[in-house]
Amino acid sequence: MRNSFYVIVPAYNEGKRIANVIKQIKKYAKNIIMVDDGSKDDTYNIAKRTGVDVLKHLINLGKGAALKTGCDYAIKKGATNLVVMDADGQHDPSEIPHFINNLNKVDIVFGYRDLKKMPLISKFGNWFINKSTKLLYSLDLKDTQTGYRAFRSSCYKKIRWRAIDYSIESEMIANVWKYNYKYKEIPIKTIYKDKYKGTTVLDGIKIVFNMILWKLKK
Repeated sequence: MRNSFYVIVPAYNEGKRIANVIKQIKKYAKNIIMVDDGSKDDTYNIAKRTGVDVLKHLINLGKGAALKTGCDYAIKKGATNLVVMDADGQHDPSEIPHFINNLNKVDIVFGYRDLKKMPLISKFGNWFINKSTKLLYSLDLKDTQTGYRAFRSSCYKKIRWRAIDYSIESEMIANVWKYNYKYKEIPIKTIYKDKYKGTTVLDGIKIVFNMILWKLKK
């Protein structure tokens, strides 16, 4: 099982945390790809010293672009399943086996956090996008914005996104709806190491606007 899946980790200015994140992932996965999305700190050099595959964007393109670079590379390396997670320590690597085990009977597995434990702005944004997703796509997901997910390589070829920013999570969901893929949600730990980091209010408005466009283009 350890050789059949790859873990893809996009990172931007995570020099202080990336070494420990990779160290923890290594306990549960052999194949790890870290994509440095044009970091201005020493993220790339630190990651290289860990011995995992490290790819680099010369400039910051966005999370969606970095994740796609990593997933494309994993597919070329022969990955059968892919696990995607963030580099900031807010996703617990010990949950990787749980994702892989639940991927046996579905095409994609979504992690979901406890909304009650989220910062207020994140809680409202998630609630709003969750409701918009249900209204537009009839998918009643508990947490549409978490980046901790796993999917089959055959599924990736269809859900491969165009978004280069934080819209990636919602575009992936839109494609799951479009191709009628089987999915499952599993609970993950709710961890926040920064006061606020991630999707802004403006990002949320843009995401919902894009969701409407994706639905019209179905």
